[in-house]
Amino acid sequence: MGKSRGTNQLAMSPLGAVVRGAVAGAVGTVALDAYQYALYRSGGGTDAPLDWETSAGLDDWDKAAAPAQVGRRLYEGFMQETLPGSSARMVGNITHWSYGISWGALFGLVAASTRPRRLRGPLFGTVVWLSSYVILPLAKLYKPIWEYDKKTLAKDWGGHLSYGTATSIAFSVLTRRRG
Repeated sequence: MGKSRGTNQLAMSPLGAVVRGAVAGAVGTVALDAYQYALYRSGGGTDAPLDWETSAGLDDWDKAAAPAQVGRRLYEGFMQETLPGSSARMVGNITHWSYGISWGALFGLVAASTRPRRLRGPLFGTVVWLSSYVILPLAKLYKPIWEYDKKTLAKDWGGHLSYGTATSIAFSVLTRRRG
């Protein structure tokens, strides 16, 4: 596969790092969603996991979460056509998963170029979390970070720590030298 980098990690091409990072980002997205689903259930939510994950029944942009709104704006901006509310569920899912996988691909590029670090997963999750509090307020989909209470921020950060940690662990597994 590739030469060793002095650890039990493979040396790999940038494409190999991006692909492994994308797969790791998908694993991280599952971890984030599992965390958020646990919070949802502990708060009294009753939807089954798959219904919750895929936003079953969502058919109105007014009820759509930020990922769906971002996807809608991107689509409508590029295609210059309006998406019906019936697209909200699909657009939300595509955007959510694309976002997690894309961040994972970027993580793969950076992680393959640096030595393994114990805290790189939580640090990565924190960067992704903070970026949402820059990008989404600029898009007028979130309030500025200082307008959220500590409990809301802590829950959101916790999910992103799960994402970053799971992405980092998955990437380490995917890049481990065999034999």
